[in-house]
Amino acid sequence: MNTSKETPEIQIEKSRVVNKNGPVIIIEDDVDDQVFLTEIFERLKYPNKVLFFSNGQDALDFINESHQFPFLILSDINMPKLNGFELREKLRMDMRLNIKCIPYLFFTTASNLQSVIDAYSLSVQGFFVKQDSISELEKTIYFIMEYWRRCAAPNDFPELQSRI
Repeated sequence: MNTSKETPEIQIEKSRVVNKNGPVIIIEDDVDDQVFLTEIFERLKYPNKVLFFSNGQDALDFINESHQFPFLILSDINMPKLNGFELREKLRMDMRLNIKCIPYLFFTTASNLQSVIDAYSLSVQGFFVKQDSISELEKTIYFIMEYWRRCAAPNDFPELQSRI
């Protein structure tokens, strides 16, 4: 066995595990939806800490002040202080935040053609409509989490973190 080849593979794999376990930021001002999402994440048993913010401004403040690399952001659109579109634009235009490459997904009941067009024009990575049933909501969260846990992203590489 050539140990020099094994070591980098092991190091890369370890770094992927750590980054994939970053917090999931959920920006949702509806308390009932927060309760449902908390229950779903507990049932799915992902190791990620789930952080709720009731408005975009509080989420932006956390992202700016935190040294953590969030795993992903699930954002409602209609919120007080700073709505989902405004938050996405601020994250996208701030080079220091943009380099964190945090997947940004809309997760909302406000689904219409213009909202979807506006979302994708801001380079979101997904637009999901909240399901009516808990079981369907759980499936959606499961597929979102599994997709992003398997997807390669710049945050998987430790050298990115040293640049910020």
